[in-house]
Amino acid sequence: MSARANALKEEGNKYFQDGDYKSAEVLYGKAIQQDSRNPKLFTNRAMTRIKLQSWEACIDDCLRSIELDNSNMKGYYYLAQAQLALKHPNEALNSALTAYYECLKTDSSSTRNASQLVLQAKKEKWEAKEKDRIRRRSELLSELEDGLRRMKEFELGNIKSRHQGRLDSTDAREEMEEVEDISRKKLEELQTVFALADPENMQQRSQEVPDYMIDNISFCVMHDPVITKNGNSYERSTILEHLKRSPTDPLTREVLTINDLRPNLALKQA
Repeated sequence: MSARANALKEEGNKYFQDGDYKSAEVLYGKAIQQDSRNPKLFTNRAMTRIKLQSWEACIDDCLRSIELDNSNMKGYYYLAQAQLALKHPNEALNSALTAYYECLKTDSSSTRNASQLVLQAKKEKWEAKEKDRIRRRSELLSELEDGLRRMKEFELGNIKSRHQGRLDSTDAREEMEEVEDISRKKLEELQTVFALADPENMQQRSQEVPDYMIDNISFCVMHDPVITKNGNSYERSTILEHLKRSPTDPLTREVLTINDLRPNLALKQA
């Protein structure tokens, strides 16, 4: 980095620390003009643009930083945050996973944050999928209900035609009541079928996360589980943080090292 670019970056850092994100953005931009091949300058400005909620501009900076250095963890990390803000959970999940795996390669202190971002992206991806399912379910139910109503009106019209408009006769009234009754029962049955098919109407227990999917250190759902030689499973990022402080299994207190950890493929695919 050139001396001028570095000076501008340091000045931008001071404004950022003081919460003056707009001035920091301007100074990082000037630093980029001095050294447009430095990926860190783009991630600095991307971080500032997150604070300013300038999501599209943040994405542009992140993509530029990744283009210059495809192992730039911060580029993927900030990119995932901006993509989540713009309601693009699928893309955000890919970016967050890349950031997470880059953290693992370098034993970064940001591994846990990246892991939490992965879980957030997974959650928002599921919620988006669920909203789409409910929307499509509602549309289908409405179409079927309309179809049943049209069928009822068609049959009532036939009755009127057969009786030549004399609807006060006993036969006409009975036929019309039967059509109304059958239509009502079909509508009720249709609505019951959709209600039973809706996961919200299933037992609450089926919606709960199984205990074996919960990390015993952070008590969060695991997305990258590893298993020890004793059969205990932990989220990779949390057990790595624990081993930095104490080389023991948190549950059994037996000696445990990084080399004793293996991916728990069965849980990862669950």
